[in-house]
Amino acid sequence: MKKIIKIPEDAEIPLIGLIQVGIIDRGTNLLQIRPTSICNLNCPFCSTDSGQFSLFHSTEYIASLDYLLDWIEEIIRFKGRIHAFIDSVGEPLTYEKIIDLIHSLSEMEVESIALETNGTLLNEKIVDEMKEAGLERINLSIHALDESLAKELAGTKDYDVKRIMEIAKYISESGIELLVTPVWIPGINDHEIERIIEFVKSINKNKRWPFLGIQKYEIHKYGRKIKEVKPISWWKFFKKISEWEKRFGVKLRLRPEYFGIRKTKIYPIIFKKGEKIKVKVKCEGWMRNEMIGVANNRSITVVNCKAKAEDIIKVKILENKHNLYIAEKI
Repeated sequence: MKKIIKIPEDAEIPLIGLIQVGIIDRGTNLLQIRPTSICNLNCPFCSTDSGQFSLFHSTEYIASLDYLLDWIEEIIRFKGRIHAFIDSVGEPLTYEKIIDLIHSLSEMEVESIALETNGTLLNEKIVDEMKEAGLERINLSIHALDESLAKELAGTKDYDVKRIMEIAKYISESGIELLVTPVWIPGINDHEIERIIEFVKSINKNKRWPFLGIQKYEIHKYGRKIKEVKPISWWKFFKKISEWEKRFGVKLRLRPEYFGIRKTKIYPIIFKKGEKIKVKVKCEGWMRNEMIGVANNRSITVVNCKAKAEDIIKVKILENKHNLYIAEKI
């Protein structure tokens, strides 16, 4: 059973610095907002190894709504108007206050509000509530329309792709724009990608954004992988995307400018790679043998660490890209 840490109730940690929960600013006018790390599926190709049967992760995180909103407002004050993208290493709709989060974002300096989901926790009532709260786009992950393969790629027999298709149609009719984002796993769901393209093309009502975005299957060090599948090169991936674009007459290669994303100043990166600092340990990290430390209003993942909460330890910064800090104890 994984431990669940509520922030800041169980741990006083800043919501800048971690990949699994909080806010990620990659130097554009889009903010990734991650209210929770929890996932209800167990996809065999999951790049973040999320879900109940994770091999690497021992802890899950849930940010309190007010605390998360305070941090979002702080970053907006620094950056100006942003696109708010509610995503997760898991499933955002496991967050109990997702409607309140959307509504609160709609009252801030935002250009748009979008959310990604696997769709399994959606129903017509929730779609209506999200529309009323101010949600403008749903990024929906569907990887196969064949019922058996869809269950296999979701990692659960409870996955009902016919119900997901019904919800996709309802979203399209609701006024929320729909972007379907299948992962193409070569040799596994090639024909299914073509069926998905045809299906989404038939229900598309979008006026502002693209309605399809095919993702490339990748293998990550701490992610899950399908043993018999090797990732293809980006050249081969885009070659196939171009073939599908010509065959079906749709745009499938997404670009930042299609969503109004542009480069902006990044929220200040405090620590340099190689820098040695002292941090206060606050709680367990996302993975085993990790702890989360805090210094200068940033959260830092400390690897290979078994310190106790409130210990002061010295660490060396290994990574700092996009304010995502990884360090090792020295």
